[in-house]
Amino acid sequence: MDLIVFLILLALGYTAGTIAEKSHYRSIEQREKDFLRLPAITMKQIPYSGDQIQSATMVYGSVVISVDYFKRLLAKLRNIFGGTIKSYESLADRARREAILRMKEMAGNATIIVNVRIETATIGKNAHRKGVGCMEVIAYGTAVVVKK
Repeated sequence: MDLIVFLILLALGYTAGTIAEKSHYRSIEQREKDFLRLPAITMKQIPYSGDQIQSATMVYGSVVISVDYFKRLLAKLRNIFGGTIKSYESLADRARREAILRMKEMAGNATIIVNVRIETATIGKNAHRKGVGCMEVIAYGTAVVVKK
């Protein structure tokens, strides 16, 4: 009986986690379409001269995302046998994309974001081990507004 309850809770957790992840991806994709006009790039020279620039401000976006219990369990099993851990790949992908979107939201009416950097950190109770509790991603750069 305990095994049945455990399996039901495991299936429920997997389903809820999958639904939440898919919903987050849909939100990210929609917001990425909304921000297509605002490039976020890394380059040595910006394509504008000093007299064309109205303002330059540091902008950033930060996000902390956790992997659900079922995917963490699958990742532990994958560690035993080796190979790619897809649940952590999707975690990292969602976190990076969300951090960049939050940075773009902070940029407001900027023309371009230059010198974009992305930093990651593993946080949570498993940070000192090889497991991942949560992942923090910070994206930052310089939002440049060009005179019209």
